[in-house]
Amino acid sequence: MAVEVLLPKIGLTMQEGTIDEWLVPTGSAVAEGDALLRLATDKVDVDVEAEAGGMFHPVVPAGTTLPAGALIGWLLAEGEQPPGPAGVPMPTGAGASGGTAAPPEAPATATATLSLNGTAASRGTGGRLLASPNARRVAAQAAVDLTEVRGTGPGGRIVSEDVEEFLAATASRPAPVPSVLPGDSVIPVSPLVRRLAKERGIDLSEVQATGAGGRIRRSDLDAVTGTPEPAAARPAPRTATTPQVGDVIPLTGMRGTIARRMHASLQEMAQLTHGYEVRMDAVVSLRDRLKEEWADSDLPVPSLNDFLLKAAALALREHPLLNATVLEDGVHLLDGIHLGFAVAVPGGLMVPVIEDAVDLPLPEIARRSKALAQAAREGRISPAQLEGATFTVTSLGGYGVDFFTPVINPGNVAILGVGRLRDSVEWVDDRPVRTRVLTLSLTFDHRAVDGAPAAEYLRTVGEQLSKPLRLLV
Repeated sequence: MAVEVLLPKIGLTMQEGTIDEWLVPTGSAVAEGDALLRLATDKVDVDVEAEAGGMFHPVVPAGTTLPAGALIGWLLAEGEQPPGPAGVPMPTGAGASGGTAAPPEAPATATATLSLNGTAASRGTGGRLLASPNARRVAAQAAVDLTEVRGTGPGGRIVSEDVEEFLAATASRPAPVPSVLPGDSVIPVSPLVRRLAKERGIDLSEVQATGAGGRIRRSDLDAVTGTPEPAAARPAPRTATTPQVGDVIPLTGMRGTIARRMHASLQEMAQLTHGYEVRMDAVVSLRDRLKEEWADSDLPVPSLNDFLLKAAALALREHPLLNATVLEDGVHLLDGIHLGFAVAVPGGLMVPVIEDAVDLPLPEIARRSKALAQAAREGRISPAQLEGATFTVTSLGGYGVDFFTPVINPGNVAILGVGRLRDSVEWVDDRPVRTRVLTLSLTFDHRAVDGAPAAEYLRTVGEQLSKPLRLLV
């Protein structure tokens, strides 16, 4: 039976994507997990893998821009023709030159179901695995193959509880066996993973596979080297030229997404900003000590922003109204504290997310923030690392800004802006004392939070920063 290949929706805000490159030729046989195409979105460029096996038949050329969910190809049985009297021709013209092409119409296919180890993995039209975004996130963190999980949600959809039950049930199983045994001649691996292994100098026969059917995944390569994909193998970072007088900057891609989201944020929320000055003397002093004491260790020295991230997270635990979202039925206080932090990139900004930041020691926050920011600037951050923020911290201190009014990311009720570190004076017994201060700018949604609770939150952040040793653990 023909299985549709649809343009995936990467993240909640993606509306369209561009097929940058087909990674397999027309008519070639692909297996589930093989990389089919390189997809360029408003946030990241990612390799999209096949969700089923078959003979691949694309119906749009590379360079085509389509909305999420559009038909882009078929996976066929050997000798099978694409649906339609004479198959679906590959369009030419505007799509081939990078314009927007409408997806060809084709009859709907039946829901596909894959059976593995007696477990039915429910799939929707086109063979797409039915799983909630949270289930996919939990599965990705635990390296769980969702095709092995039984879904108990509506229509057989996999929910996060199903993944957790699967992990509990398989905790006592033996470790996965190597992907190839003595005498084997074929290693189950996608072309993309094979290419990465060659670039990293990894012998695939020595890799422990964790994918379905003993298939080697990219994370298995990372486990061998202990590091993510090397810089030489990463896609080149996005670049942007300096705007010139007379230029027209189109509101598309990342720029268009930022424009839509920020306009919607201001239209839909009652936003108000508090400014609050905090002393940073203790933080500056502690950081200078850590530079000396940790000079010969593997511990990363936290930046000033890392101290602020930890302080913001701890303060959210005391003031849960700021860690919430507004839905039609009311203000929902959220369980997890997942901090987003803004990173400037060519052509816009990204907001990577540090999950469960309140439970992380400061050195781990420093390690994650540095790695995520670098991945964002190099254009290799994953969509999962940009989703799920419950609160955001953004800094313009490095640009010499003292105070500004940040705009809340839709879905949150607050965002904390950080100004530059500067000298100030405090009077002690009629004697001027030099201090180091910065100004925090808290924008909050007045529908969910009043002025007094917002001010209390800022005061708590200041108290955390006044005793920074407590932030290290």
